Amino acid sequence: MYNKESIQDMQERVDQYISQFKEGYFSPLSMMARFTEEIGELAREVNHQYGEKPKKNTEEDNTIEDELGDLLFVMICFANSQGLSLSEAFEKTMNKIETRDKNRWTRLDQQEEIE
Repeated sequence: MYNKESIQDMQERVDQYISQFKEGYFSPLSMMARFTEEIGELAREVNHQYGEKPKKNTEEDNTIEDELGDLLFVMICFANSQGLSLSEAFEKTMNKIETRDKNRWTRLDQQEEIE
């Protein structure tokens, strides 16, 4: 069974993999291009599964999970190449969202009061 890894573990694992190669991480511009490419592949897969555009018989059997995994890999590469901690970035973002958006949507426990 797969052991769940922390974001830091994932960053270290990707760094160990990339460090084996002379070329190392791609440039930031190349990684943005790869990130955009992976977003497009995810969008295509979502469109196949939930939109009006079925897959052609000749197209690969990808899944949303596969495409999210590819996107996560590129994101980790980008963060590593910039010396950034995705754990810290996530914490900052969650603190911002939990503060800024705390009253934006109807909470499940408030829904009963409205009805």
